[in-house]
Amino acid sequence: MSAAAVTRRRRVSPRRVAARAARGLSPRFKRRLLALAVASLALAAGYHFWLRDSTLVEVERVEVTGLTSSDSDRLREALTRAGRTMTTLHLDREALERAVAGYPVVRELEISADFPHGLRVHVVEYQPAAIAVGDSGRVPVAGDGTILRGVKVEGSLPTVDVDGALGTEVLLDRTARGAAAVAGGAPAVLRSRIMDVQRRADEGYVAQLRDGPELIFGAPGRLHAKWAAAVRVLADLEARGASYVDLRIPGRPAVGGLAATTLAPVAPAGPELGVAPSDTTTGTGVDPAVTPDVAQTAVPDTLPDDGTTPPVDTAEPTAPETPAQPTDPLTAGAGGGATAAP
Repeated sequence: MSAAAVTRRRRVSPRRVAARAARGLSPRFKRRLLALAVASLALAAGYHFWLRDSTLVEVERVEVTGLTSSDSDRLREALTRAGRTMTTLHLDREALERAVAGYPVVRELEISADFPHGLRVHVVEYQPAAIAVGDSGRVPVAGDGTILRGVKVEGSLPTVDVDGALGTEVLLDRTARGAAAVAGGAPAVLRSRIMDVQRRADEGYVAQLRDGPELIFGAPGRLHAKWAAAVRVLADLEARGASYVDLRIPGRPAVGGLAATTLAPVAPAGPELGVAPSDTTTGTGVDPAVTPDVAQTAVPDTLPDDGTTPPVDTAEPTAPETPAQPTDPLTAGAGGGATAAP
């Protein structure tokens, strides 16, 4: 007999193993297993069809937190009314979301049961980041471009221009959504100082601070790192008087428009780039990330209206001329720079 035939002969199916095990059980043990199965089915059915929707666990108390908008009272009432139709064993998230669907300020709901009769609802709100200005008017928007109609705005917010229609729920203009993202990433202490956020062809997104420099962001990516670099530069006393801060490389922000006496870079290189401030190829000790007008060069204090950097004269200074030495009148014409008198 071959080895394959022996293997087929010894192979036993799982079904046969189970049948043999069942035959080995005593009748009493079989009755107990059957009773346990029936009890489990009864409990599951009772829970599903009676207990989870019974008055024994109905919601009587709804605690709503996280509301700060002007619609707080109406939102709390809508959530409370919807929550009291549920039980702590059968929470209906979709019903709660439908209750607040008409309030654009609501970003997300976090719900949890407080057994046996309590329900906790935490509302995560959108925060207005900018004012979108378009052909159809002005409306506050969140950092992701969500339109927040009816939301009360407190304090000053930057403006973003919208090309064409605003939209219904989200800004249709992609450029305006990028500007809103830049404004939304700003720390609260700086957001009220931003006048507007625009997109320029050569510099990308630029935020103009009130009584402060322009902040050049380039593409709307790594906004957390770029805003952190902006805060670091603006807090440095040596950056006072700067007309712009280039944040396109957040680890090495470039500052322009400072006085000609500034020698050291305002913001040293970040450790993530692995470059020390003194690691230069010019041998002058000036950070190459700082534009030439930060070093010992004479530049205007303000930028042109088009936002471009004015040309800088970087020519090497020439040595002072040596005073002419007295020469022999008889040999002056041979190369002394003068001719002898007749």
